[in-house]
Amino acid sequence: MTTLGIKDAFLRYDATLRNVQWSVSAWATDGSLVVSLWDHHTRKGSAGTLEFADSANRWHGPGNKEFRENVAKAYESSAPVRLVIARTEEIAHVEAGEDASKIKKIFSVRQDLVGKVIEWDGSNYAFRFTRQS
Repeated sequence: MTTLGIKDAFLRYDATLRNVQWSVSAWATDGSLVVSLWDHHTRKGSAGTLEFADSANRWHGPGNKEFRENVAKAYESSAPVRLVIARTEEIAHVEAGEDASKIKKIFSVRQDLVGKVIEWDGSNYAFRFTRQS
């Protein structure tokens, strides 16, 4: 896993963020959705998978609106999802829904994984990733 800034992490998948200050999802040129997900939002999944789950209601702003639209589209179309992992030591700040653009974080890509949106109800979501063959 390589550590990068968010812009460069998304470029690894040939995806360009609309706004590097607040975007956390973007469509890649191959039609996959690239998402940045918090490392601390992993959950236990079935063997051989990596799952992330959270609620879009936890935070607000233009990035949230864009994220909801992109997740809904990926869920409805079963689009492949690519992963950028965000890590921070300020987890309480994130969980309180405060502005995460102002905290220190690092990003890494998992180009060995491809996923899909497995749960989406308009606010709660889950992604499941597996190794590419």
